[in-house]
Amino acid sequence: MAMVLGKVALVTGAAAGIGRATAQKFAEEGAKVVVSDIDQPGGEETVSLIKNHGRDAVFVRADVSRPEDVERLIDETVRSYGRLDCACNNAGIEGKIAPLADQTTENFDAILGVNLRGTFLCLRAEIRQMLRNRGGAIVNLASVAGLVGFPGLSPYTASKHAVNGLTKNAALEYGKLGIRVNSVCPGGIDTRMLDSLAEQSTGGAQSTREMMDPLHPIGRIGTPEEVAELIVWLCSDRAGFMSGANVPVDGGFVAQ
Repeated sequence: MAMVLGKVALVTGAAAGIGRATAQKFAEEGAKVVVSDIDQPGGEETVSLIKNHGRDAVFVRADVSRPEDVERLIDETVRSYGRLDCACNNAGIEGKIAPLADQTTENFDAILGVNLRGTFLCLRAEIRQMLRNRGGAIVNLASVAGLVGFPGLSPYTASKHAVNGLTKNAALEYGKLGIRVNSVCPGGIDTRMLDSLAEQSTGGAQSTREMMDPLHPIGRIGTPEEVAELIVWLCSDRAGFMSGANVPVDGGFVAQ
């Protein structure tokens, strides 16, 4: 039986990468999906990919760092499908690589604005709606950079550690009210973000795979689909005793 049959799922940052794969997996497993991103063409393409398989999805453009956009996103979700059962707060940016003393205030504010403020705003709005439903499940996208440090990525690392903290607090505050909250912490995943980090790190001297594959004990980076499998499972009733967890999906990276 499909994992989330009949549920309504929201995925932010769903124009590409992990977000797109997650939206597709939710639809494959029986959910009606609200696809959201600031990238309207990419988001609409995700919806088309879902509809091409005979499944149900709509696109809502939103900047998760803007409270009014997030509130409208939840309103549009309920207007489209009547409720909200599952949410994946995936929208995030990596910013510029530099040692902490060389980081700009603008880069720090931009990263925290999307990765932390955006996750907070989405969590707040989603929880308020799920309380009306008397339950739900939320997965936040953190990172292995939310579990260990990464030289050159201090704002990103700080944002993802904070996402893991928000996850734990939300799980503690709303567990008895029927809302489960977890985070996933991907390692290197084959996405545009990873390509950007590899390009910044090597100046194009190495491909993403050449740089990143050897860093993972399993011998390769992961795929967006592998992360999506975990996210949708965490939102399903099969994960009913999972809450407050920061779950690595990283090919053994943080076990080193």
